[in-house]
Amino acid sequence: MADTPPGSPLPPSPAAPPAPAAPPVGETPRMPLRRLGWRRFLVLAGVVLLIAACAVFMVFTLGQSLGAQALLIGVVAAILPVPVLVACFLWLDRYEPEPLKYLIFCFAWGAFVSTAASLTVNDFAANRFADWGLPSALTGVLVAPFIEELTKALGPILLLVFRRREWSGITDGLVYCGLAAVGFAMVENILYLGGLGYASGADRYGPATGIQQVIAIFILRILLFGFAHPLFTAMTGVGLGIASRTADRRIRVLAPIGGLLLAMMLHGTWNLLPTLTQATGEAMIMLYGFLGLMVPVFFGTVGLALWLRAWEGRLTERALPDYVRAGWLSPPEVAALSSLGRRHAARSWARRVAGDAGVRAMRGYQSAATRLALLRDGTLRGLDRKPADQERTAREERELLDAISAYRSFFVGRDPQAPAGVWDGSRYHLRFPDGTQRAVDAPDEPVVPIPVVLAPAPAPVGYAPPGWPGPRSAPPWPPTHP
Repeated sequence: MADTPPGSPLPPSPAAPPAPAAPPVGETPRMPLRRLGWRRFLVLAGVVLLIAACAVFMVFTLGQSLGAQALLIGVVAAILPVPVLVACFLWLDRYEPEPLKYLIFCFAWGAFVSTAASLTVNDFAANRFADWGLPSALTGVLVAPFIEELTKALGPILLLVFRRREWSGITDGLVYCGLAAVGFAMVENILYLGGLGYASGADRYGPATGIQQVIAIFILRILLFGFAHPLFTAMTGVGLGIASRTADRRIRVLAPIGGLLLAMMLHGTWNLLPTLTQATGEAMIMLYGFLGLMVPVFFGTVGLALWLRAWEGRLTERALPDYVRAGWLSPPEVAALSSLGRRHAARSWARRVAGDAGVRAMRGYQSAATRLALLRDGTLRGLDRKPADQERTAREERELLDAISAYRSFFVGRDPQAPAGVWDGSRYHLRFPDGTQRAVDAPDEPVVPIPVVLAPAPAPVGYAPPGWPGPRSAPPWPPTHP
């Protein structure tokens, strides 16, 4: 970590506001909060009411269809895998965790809004097929993939439209769409486990048979094929993630459409396999389809997710050097953000010098730095074309830099092993124990984060050309050459 001077503060550049004062011991600085205007409040209230209404509709519908006992058993069995699946997506999103409210929104949207709409449309289509003398299995092949994937994707699409700045790329698309799919699968599993499992078995042969059927369906549907819905909707997440980080309007439209169509085709193919197996009596159709199509797609998607997770960690190394050259960060700080292992080491150091409050400050620092890297990456990609968007980006950059300075100031003077040195954007100016002072070039590969003083930075990088350092004030002492 880089420290500001433990003694008198450095004179700030005229172009930069004064650095925030160090907070009291034990008080962790926080990111600036956004005000909730009346328009945002009305939109939030409308979304909450819609989700609540759909939740009441699903509880009432499932209760009438299954009965209280079957509904309770189905709920308990369907919830069991949810923490594991949610934890997988949260693990994928550790570099730049999304706001909890948006994660809950996507999960609730898939669990209630998507299931309510899909159940209504699927029932309507099944009745129409029955009136026309067609098999009801066509609903699962032709209708269910379309309406289910579309409604699951609508929640993340709304986030992309109204909260595009909360998207950092494909990883966020996988997380948002994956959680919507997990919520959808949970409620759908209640129907299967409680209805086809317990209710049908208990009505025919008693409660013991019902429990046996619940266990059998749980093993087959959840343990073996529980990845199905998240896998399908992940295709839409890839398309939405691509659209969120491109300035090309054609890609912004075509990528989500392509991902959604691919999700629908995979879903339809998955539903077609058991239909063909039942119609022909050839069990090998299901086996070949599972091993030849779904397993490769699953492992390919998992490999893509792992690669994207590592790519997101390296984003700080690509975007933050502009701030190093401008004097806002030192090279070791950027190196300490590039992997989860190094971030954990930085938090361990923070705990050693400042206790639990220091860990909270370090986590806030890492989160703000990652968001700054994403903001800079979006600037270089040209995502903000309107002057109003560029002004907003500049304001957010200023807020993030101020937050980073506040988090850094939390550690001022708390590490007795910190060397007396200044980073001015190009070289270190070190004071050695014998009193000599030297200007030292930064190493090619900074690995260990060394706490040093930062010379005052002139202004945020903003929309200046990459690498622009701007004017600089003199170091706190005249550097001497070796």
